[in-house]
Amino acid sequence: QVQLVESGGGLVQAGGSLRLSCAASGRISSINAMGWYRQAPGKQRERVAFIGSGGNTNYADSVKGRFTISRDNAKKTVYLQMNSLAPEDTAVYYCNADRVWLIGGGSVFGSWGQGTQVTVSS
Repeated sequence: QVQLVESGGGLVQAGGSLRLSCAASGRISSINAMGWYRQAPGKQRERVAFIGSGGNTNYADSVKGRFTISRDNAKKTVYLQMNSLAPEDTAVYYCNADRVWLIGGGSVFGSWGQGTQVTVSS
């Protein structure tokens, strides 16, 4: 009923920037909090950034001051602007919507995108 599709990943040199997008589709009325997570090879998935429905944000210490999360509720899209990228940022980045309210009633918990690869070369 709900699909999240990430885009914008790729290969970039250290110090460079990328902007990730995550578009939600389906019979969506509104979306609560959304977040970006990442998983590097051999590591657990970690939350990178979070944005509430009202626009409040939270970041992992490792990305504070470098990454910015934002959302466009009309477009049902969340973004992650990543600046000053470093090799340790290399990971698959996933978008998450913690609760999606559906047109006609009901909600869906814990929707995930398929992930987009970000590779930062030194």
